[in-house]
Amino acid sequence: MNQDPKQQQKLEQMRREYTRGGLRRPDLAADPLEQFQRWFDEAVVAGLGDPTAMVLASVAPSGQPSQRIVLLKRLDGQGFVFYTNRASRKGGELAGNPLASVLFPWHPLDRQVKVAGRVEVLGQDDAEAYFTSRPRDSQLAALASAQSQVIESRDALMAGFESLKQRYAEQPIPLPEHWGGYRLVPIEVEFWQGGAHRLHDNFRYQRRDSGEWHIDRLAP
Repeated sequence: MNQDPKQQQKLEQMRREYTRGGLRRPDLAADPLEQFQRWFDEAVVAGLGDPTAMVLASVAPSGQPSQRIVLLKRLDGQGFVFYTNRASRKGGELAGNPLASVLFPWHPLDRQVKVAGRVEVLGQDDAEAYFTSRPRDSQLAALASAQSQVIESRDALMAGFESLKQRYAEQPIPLPEHWGGYRLVPIEVEFWQGGAHRLHDNFRYQRRDSGEWHIDRLAP
């Protein structure tokens, strides 16, 4: 596709300065999960839309990476928990290569958080507990959708959803066999704060073999 030169010029001129503040080493918690919690709380207070949305990157056997947005549902002492269809493309890729990363793009605060590590599958009891806490229509949707598979049409998808809605109208919705939880256990976490003149502040936490976290400032 040949792009209109005027449109290309518009893209090149789309820029702004990042002036919401800096990030200094004394501001950082010793543990990246604590630092993440601080920033997450500030994102919530600031009224960011979908602060739990994170871009999950996984890798196919061919080496081709793919990305999609999933929602953070729990932060515990071990890592970042999310739930999804294990029979989906991402589920298959995570089964073949459990190394993954997530990115939280908190643009209104000029912040990003990138987490890299190993994904572990959570147990059935955990999946059951979270699944039953979801709204019924969300439970039905998880049962109705063969995520990442080719389907005939939206009408066919909705017909299957309505059929399940009638079938389980008077009874609990069962946990789909293909649905469950994952935890991304971090080995590296980066906190990025936008700065003027593109001189951003970027700090990387890396887990040592001892379990302790080492912090480096990275050039922007």
